[in-house]
Amino acid sequence: MKTLTFKTNINCSGCVARVTPTLNNLAGIAKWDVNTTDPNKMLTIETSQLNEDDVKQALEKAGFKGEKVN
Repeated sequence: MKTLTFKTNINCSGCVARVTPTLNNLAGIAKWDVNTTDPNKMLTIETSQLNEDDVKQALEKAGFKGEKVN
């Protein structure tokens, strides 16, 4: 299991509600969380099979952007 972290533009509970179906239906995610109180709106994903591009594409499909953070 690896953890991927992204700086996003998911900035409120409405945004989280909008991205939830996309992330919940993305195969390979064990757990995910968005910290909307962090200035960088950090999205953390635990996965065993997804990579950075998979997550970015899913975010874009939901109308958001993500930038991988090490």
